[in-house]
Amino acid sequence: MYAFTFERPSTVADAARLAAGGAKLLAGGQTLLASMKLRLSSPETLVDLSSIKELAGIRKEGHALVIGAMTRHSDVAASAEVRAAIPALAALAAHIGDKQVRNMGTLGGSLANNDPAADYPAAVLGLGATVQTTQRKIAADDFFTGMFSTALEEGELITAVSFPTCKRAAYQKFNQPASRFALAGVFVAQTDAGVRVAVTGAGSSVFRHAGLEDALSQSFTPAAAAAVAIDAADLNSDLHASAAYRANLISVLAQRAVAQALA
Repeated sequence: MYAFTFERPSTVADAARLAAGGAKLLAGGQTLLASMKLRLSSPETLVDLSSIKELAGIRKEGHALVIGAMTRHSDVAASAEVRAAIPALAALAAHIGDKQVRNMGTLGGSLANNDPAADYPAAVLGLGATVQTTQRKIAADDFFTGMFSTALEEGELITAVSFPTCKRAAYQKFNQPASRFALAGVFVAQTDAGVRVAVTGAGSSVFRHAGLEDALSQSFTPAAAAAVAIDAADLNSDLHASAAYRANLISVLAQRAVAQALA
């Protein structure tokens, strides 16, 4: 390991100041530390956010759940509040990676990294959540801008995410066996305004599927999802699965998610 400066601030203001100076933020480390070991990332200053107490925790605010950016996956999965308000979100968190990842990984770290096969982005986009930062509030539809890319500016920190509750929701994914990332994952949420469907693992970034949303807004049934043709043209194709295979997975997983939500 090469030499670097390690900082552990206790306030958001101190962390933001360090980030503005070019420091790299350590939220959970599942991606960053592995990248550093491989020399794909070599920050001169590393800022550990784990001591900032105000960045962790789960609370109810009106018709929304607000989850701190440094809240661990395992805490979201085990939270009675999350299970009661948005059980699909707790179930999603319970199946991220393995036990070690769930005990160290954080909501904010996952979103800031925006891995194209990560689970949390599907929940944020599928539920129409709002990402709260040190500078502003960003709607989910505006947050994810591309592969490993977000709307976050230099030095801007995620502080929390506000998840609106919905009528019903479910998440289904097909794991890549070794990494447990999603070859494809589909989050379906039915709200008073209609249905939102977010897909992860199949494209360069998480995305909404308009065809499935339109069909399910008219008839929230597995049959309605099955009737939607999934275009494979812009989907990923790699050694794990072809674009056509992922297109079929999206259809199957959408049907399963609707069935689960109805159950």
